[in-house]
Amino acid sequence: MIGDDFAELKLFITGPILLREEVRKAGLLPEFGHRDSENPKRFGPIMENLMTIAGNPEGYIPVIFNGSGTNVLESSVRSLVADSEKVLNVSVGAFGDLYHQLAVLNGKNAVQLKFSYGRAVDLDKLDAALRDHKPDVVTFTHNETSTGVTNDVVAICEMIRAHGAKPIIDAVSIFGGAPAMISECRPLMYCTSTQKSLGLPAGYGIGFISDEALEKAESVQNRGYTTDIIGQAAKARINQTLTTPNGTLANQLCVQLDYIVNDETVDGRFKRHEEMRAIAHKWVESMDGYGLFAQEGYRSPSMTAFKTPAHMSIARLKEVKELMRGHGYLFDPGYGKINKELEELGESPIFRVGHMGDIMPGMLAEYLEVLGGVLKSFK
Repeated sequence: MIGDDFAELKLFITGPILLREEVRKAGLLPEFGHRDSENPKRFGPIMENLMTIAGNPEGYIPVIFNGSGTNVLESSVRSLVADSEKVLNVSVGAFGDLYHQLAVLNGKNAVQLKFSYGRAVDLDKLDAALRDHKPDVVTFTHNETSTGVTNDVVAICEMIRAHGAKPIIDAVSIFGGAPAMISECRPLMYCTSTQKSLGLPAGYGIGFISDEALEKAESVQNRGYTTDIIGQAAKARINQTLTTPNGTLANQLCVQLDYIVNDETVDGRFKRHEEMRAIAHKWVESMDGYGLFAQEGYRSPSMTAFKTPAHMSIARLKEVKELMRGHGYLFDPGYGKINKELEELGESPIFRVGHMGDIMPGMLAEYLEVLGGVLKSFK
């Protein structure tokens, strides 16, 4: 029978992520018509709870995009960068690079400011780039999934605004695991998705779109259809999606957001993610030759990237992955592009541990204990 050979692994990768049993069961709830009276029973609470998790930023509307976080990023580029404008894409890793790629592939006048892997945005260098390029729009990443770096979103947005530009934030892997700071940052858009810190399957991108963004989009040509934030927001205002939603995921989203807001509480969830970050940092102190990859003071609460000692290699990390599979876990051997570049520079690779969504501190501690034993077998 199909499925008999599917492994039931505990996912400690950086997405997709481990699902609560209640979330899995919610996938069995009844399907519904997305233009029927059943639809707002799901999407009404979804929209309300998304705003609660976001801190109820005034002047923003949550929008559900079918697809992934990448769809939302592309929508922000298509809808908010006019042909006559310049966009500066600030990157601290692979997903910052992706934002730049999306801008280029959509024919935008795009330039890039790129920082070394593991480093956060340097405000002095950002200031210089803003003076040099004089962009109209700036994109950057709140939480870089490939390196475990979390940027100071408030300071970055303040600087962007001081230069007369408008910020857009990629927050795919942090929303639901730490304060979004949307009210403090006032970005045009704050872009995220379901399959990371919200603890859900992949399938929806989520954009918090400002009134300022909707006004700006009016002057942008060729916004597309599914990437047009004006059309998307119009449906969101009546608790609908622009195109047919994944009803199974909508049921799961409704159940999970209610749990986050009313059972665990938003503050409780954020504190749990901070606790897991501390557990990961404490663990590496017991691992001779291993260290934290991200810059001190800018380390993610939702996942941690670890630098390996000289004797480790990409091939050996892949061996670790298979050994951890034997223990019932799915191990993340690091982001391929970054590890390849590190290897070409003669440096040892990194690996990542996802501790987001509904992973509990005890589960993380147990995983790290097993992982430590496996890693110590490699000399």
